[in-house]
Amino acid sequence: MDEKLVQRLEAAVTRLEAVTVGFRGGGGPTESGAEAASDPAIVAHDDLTAEFVGRVSVAAGKIGGKVLEVTKILEEAFSVQKELLVKVKQSQKPNLAGLAEFLKPLNEVIMKANSLTEGRRSDFFNHLKTAADSLGALAWIGYTGKDCGMSLPIAHVEESWQMAEFYNNKILVEYKTKDPNHVEWAKALKELYVPGLRDYVKRFYPLGPVWNPTGKTTVSAPPKASGPSAPAPPCAPPASLFSSEPSQASSSRPKEGMAAVFQEISSGKPVTSGLKKVTDDMKTKNRADRTGVVGLSKKESRVSSPSFSKAGPPKLELQIGRKWVVENQIGKKNLVIDDCDAKQSVYIFGCNDSVLKIQGKVNNITIDKCTKMGVVFSDVVAACEVVNCNSVEVQCQGSAPTISVDNTAGCQLYLSKDALGASITTAKSSEINVMVPGAESDGDWWGACIATAIYSYIEGWAVCNNPSFSLWRVIEQLFICFNSSSSSSS
Repeated sequence: MDEKLVQRLEAAVTRLEAVTVGFRGGGGPTESGAEAASDPAIVAHDDLTAEFVGRVSVAAGKIGGKVLEVTKILEEAFSVQKELLVKVKQSQKPNLAGLAEFLKPLNEVIMKANSLTEGRRSDFFNHLKTAADSLGALAWIGYTGKDCGMSLPIAHVEESWQMAEFYNNKILVEYKTKDPNHVEWAKALKELYVPGLRDYVKRFYPLGPVWNPTGKTTVSAPPKASGPSAPAPPCAPPASLFSSEPSQASSSRPKEGMAAVFQEISSGKPVTSGLKKVTDDMKTKNRADRTGVVGLSKKESRVSSPSFSKAGPPKLELQIGRKWVVENQIGKKNLVIDDCDAKQSVYIFGCNDSVLKIQGKVNNITIDKCTKMGVVFSDVVAACEVVNCNSVEVQCQGSAPTISVDNTAGCQLYLSKDALGASITTAKSSEINVMVPGAESDGDWWGACIATAIYSYIEGWAVCNNPSFSLWRVIEQLFICFNSSSSSSS
């Protein structure tokens, strides 16, 4: 009995000491601003701002302009979050209206960032959108429980950053080879939220902000109460139920809408008196200028422009110094690319009835969705690809290690002596023919067809196919017959 009594007395003394420490002369027990600022959670928030927000600010200072402006708003938002965390430790948990008033400063900063993304698009729109969307992660401080409609603080921070990461990745792709300052800014911003803010919330506020049950009450501004108003005047007495005369107001007011239409119809007046009479010569069947035969001379014929495609305007340009783009060329037989190097690629798309000559060595050539297109090139480092085409001709005057034909109907491949070691891969294609020069310098060209989905390559003066060698036998016999005929003619 004595031990239990001592334990109860110690528990009571502990509670009294806790109340005495938190008591202040001007009011109830609360936590001062100095003590709240020295709380480990607040100190950790200062470290978070100094380390991660500082890195974002340094990178933004190198860029300047709108990026620096939105970064300053970001700094202001984290400063407001710190002030709210200090108030959380000094205040009791508010109701819904009080919480909205409590979060009003943070909401104003977020709206300021969103306003920068509106209106005319800036050159740094992806930067502005990333920063504005990421500030939604700071709303974790409004989590009040599982029924508040929000995810847990840790999940809320991650989900908010995932929304902003879409635009952040665009920055990384766009400026990867342009400006490292933008890449540094994007990476620093991501580390601010993941893992920076996420780990901070996970360590100190995994279940939301911890309010002070003995702190001051946070109450939203009550609505302005209106003063005592004078009593409303009594209603006008209704018309006498026994009066046979209708009221003046109802009789003097004109009827509107369909009521007026029915009133005029029931009045007995000739309602069609104002309509115009249609005579026989005005009827369509009796008009001489209206016949049922459509004249062929008046039919407008549509003539397609020889240099413009429905898909878009024609292009022949070098993009970003690495890729030649040839698009929507129609009826052009003299297209030439002469200023190229081995690091550049050529992409040909949507061309019809045209011829392109590539003078110089390039890295890769792709011919996509072209019809009756001819391509002549010197050398290619990687491969020449023909995809989704119809009736195209490709001539290699130099060397090409790989030629790929995919989903194409009709393709003529002309290979020089230096390109006889090329490997030819076809799939889902038909009418693929390979033409190679004869043994003599002035000899005739000879050709053979290539089977579908067969790996083919030139060895000696024949086309070899794997894994089936049936076509190889046919080409070998064809080559023997060709040599025998050449020798007999000589």
